Amino acid sequence: MAGAVEARLAELGITLPDVAAPVAAYVPAVRTGRHVHTSGQLPFADGALPATGKVGDGEGLVPPADAAAYARTCALNALAAVKALVGDLDQVSRVVKVVGFVASDPSFTGQPAVINGASTVLGEIFGEAGIHARSAVGVAVLPLDSPVEVEIVVELRDPSAA
Repeated sequence: MAGAVEARLAELGITLPDVAAPVAAYVPAVRTGRHVHTSGQLPFADGALPATGKVGDGEGLVPPADAAAYARTCALNALAAVKALVGDLDQVSRVVKVVGFVASDPSFTGQPAVINGASTVLGEIFGEAGIHARSAVGVAVLPLDSPVEVEIVVELRDPSAA
């Protein structure tokens, strides 16, 4: 029987991907106490990045709307890492923090709108519990020339509070 979060994912037409394999020496997620911290997740879909390069307006740049969709994919990849670690997303009591990195053209200042792609999907999935603190940071380059990277911190339910 599917849990409430799995049912919500199905209602939204979302299937979590398999956990992306790390591209260096780290693990996708670590639990400490009641918190799970994910590593930065790239927008891998079917094992590949859908785009590379800097985000911005202009020829040869990743359009901000596309980058927001990639940030959404990053958030879903992060949730997949959480699920792989804890087994059931119904254990998540809230999303605490989202940190998003945007590989930005020097003139681009729309990082918050790009990372809204991650924030919005977390809110759609978890409702009030998906509202979180956040940072949206512009950077010169990301691993594998990815346009975005997102990491999340979630709090798990207290098992003694039944």
